[in-house]
Amino acid sequence: LKYHDTAYNLEPNIKEGPGGLRDLQIIAWVFKRYYDTETLEELVKYDFLPTEEYAELIAAREVIWSIRYALHLLTGRCEDRLLFDHQRELAQQFGFNTAQGGNADVEQFMQFYFKTVVGLERLNEMLLQLFNERFIAANQTKRVVINVHFDAYNGYLEAREETIFANHPLALLEIFLLLQQSPSLKGIRATTIRLIRKNLHLIDDDFRHDPYANNIFINILRQPHGITHELKRMNRYGVLAAYLPSFANIVARMQYDLFHIYTVDEHTLFLVRNLRRFSMQKYTPNHPFCNAIFMLISQPHILYIAALFHDIAKGKKGDHSALGEHIAYEFCVQHKLSNHDTKLITWLVRNHLIMSMTAQRKDISDPDIIHQFALQMGSFEYLNYLYLLTVADIRATNPALWNAWKDTLLKELYIATQHALRRGLKNPIVAAERLNDNISEAKQALVKLGMSEKNIQHAWQHASEDYFLRYSADEIAWHTIAIAASSEHELPLVLLRSQTQRGSVEVFIYTHNGPNIFSLSTATLDQLGLTILDARIITTQDDYILNSFQILEQSGEPIKDLYREVHICKALRQNLMRKKVQQEHNLHSRRSRQAQHFPIPTKINFHDDTLNQRIILELVTTDCAGLLSTIGQVFAKFNLELHSAKITTIGSRAEDMFYLSASDRFTIDNLVLQEKIRSEITLQLAAIR
Repeated sequence: LKYHDTAYNLEPNIKEGPGGLRDLQIIAWVFKRYYDTETLEELVKYDFLPTEEYAELIAAREVIWSIRYALHLLTGRCEDRLLFDHQRELAQQFGFNTAQGGNADVEQFMQFYFKTVVGLERLNEMLLQLFNERFIAANQTKRVVINVHFDAYNGYLEAREETIFANHPLALLEIFLLLQQSPSLKGIRATTIRLIRKNLHLIDDDFRHDPYANNIFINILRQPHGITHELKRMNRYGVLAAYLPSFANIVARMQYDLFHIYTVDEHTLFLVRNLRRFSMQKYTPNHPFCNAIFMLISQPHILYIAALFHDIAKGKKGDHSALGEHIAYEFCVQHKLSNHDTKLITWLVRNHLIMSMTAQRKDISDPDIIHQFALQMGSFEYLNYLYLLTVADIRATNPALWNAWKDTLLKELYIATQHALRRGLKNPIVAAERLNDNISEAKQALVKLGMSEKNIQHAWQHASEDYFLRYSADEIAWHTIAIAASSEHELPLVLLRSQTQRGSVEVFIYTHNGPNIFSLSTATLDQLGLTILDARIITTQDDYILNSFQILEQSGEPIKDLYREVHICKALRQNLMRKKVQQEHNLHSRRSRQAQHFPIPTKINFHDDTLNQRIILELVTTDCAGLLSTIGQVFAKFNLELHSAKITTIGSRAEDMFYLSASDRFTIDNLVLQEKIRSEITLQLAAIR
């Protein structure tokens, strides 16, 4: 949708976006059309706004005007987009200079802007409704009694008395429950919105701990309809932040992490919306697997509560997941949820990232990884809730981030974990069993295709046990056919298979081992404008390599053009044969404007993988062209043997894991060598940016 259907994306259009100048102009045009006035001051005269709301409207207009004027001066043109390029300079111009460092000045400036916009959106909603009543539906008045506190006035819920909230504070929550229970209602009447805003102070500690208020709030989350709409309405009118003080911390809060494109509160409400859609039949074609799993959970409101709290500690010092767990626990105790529900909600908040991290950063073909993850889940119930929360969370960060690759990875992890739980946590799949299954299945498939046992064994003469463990039977069969049809002098063998089960394209390389093969391969793929999603690097004892890369176009789309596929294979084979990559200008630079102005500091950590006798190098940095090639060159310089790589690029943020062979020289305790590697990588990455 245009402008992401929200004013709260990180690069808002201050004129055309929701809550922008265009909304103000519509108000002015409608008002001047009917009253032939030159200014908006008559809004007070004709009883559309009280004096204090008119002052709020004009103050907000002055803020937007000032920002727009400053933007025009800064850019030297008519620029209405509050781009990352300009946000820091504008923050300083508007006096948001802080001593905290980092992005604190920009975050405060943008939070100031977004809070101004939310006020304008609310006033715009009220005024357009009042205009409709006065100018269009003046002779169509229809009032229906709803209960002792509220009527429906022309389809809008209205307080029967001005003192209703003062006399019955719980009605501040009850009104949203009534809207859910009466789907025919269009919303809340403008005069009642005004009363809600005027009485927000009544939502104090006594109110928050009132069992009746707690019951109403939980009941809102248990309704079959309108949960997302009413939570958004509660947020817009300030009720949600008043009832959940910790939520006030994330209202209009920016996230400069290079992949979230919405403020934290808006992202949270999009997450709830995504979860709700998993329950709706009309959205089943978009995510059938999620809709099927949603049918297995008994208490959807647990998911919605976990969603509300999963990022509630963003912006606070410390681990937001751990801090959020504590805040969620207090909420559960206050609302007298059962021990079972409390444990599940707090566990989901604390662990809401582990499924995506496991799927994208670990080798989920490894039975030990699956067993460890299954131990963390402990039950089908926890797995089902976490899977739904994870998918909805990723889809709510940035519409461009979700693709078939992530969908399939998470689905594979879910199915493998489900199988491990069925098998029993005390009876895990062992590597030998997986090895035998893969060899047997691949051999059966090849025999069916007419390949002899002798040819199969000849093609497998350089394959190690590691190879059969890390590739599926389907992949092994595909590789075997190609290897059997080639001879030694035809190496390197470069194959490409489009539209794999994971929605990506697989590039397979089989050749003699040599220096910089990983670096040459990744540099070539990068120069061709491709995104590498995953890399499996296998070197046999007799010095052959069997490497594969899962790739997509940088747009996130699969490669669909046959000529493009042939060109990729040809370019890779040529560069591997001549052992260099032609230095050409990369026309597919991935560095975004946000990355230029808010880069991710490079962090490199080493972890011990004692089970597989490997050391894991974890790299977090800003993605850029040539990143993986540069890393490969550093590995070659230090004679480090790479086994596999899990490449995770979220927006412009790279979170990559490299699995390296441990040796007598390269150990987890060799801090001197680790520091040399860390310094070299940092130095080389700085040189290519």
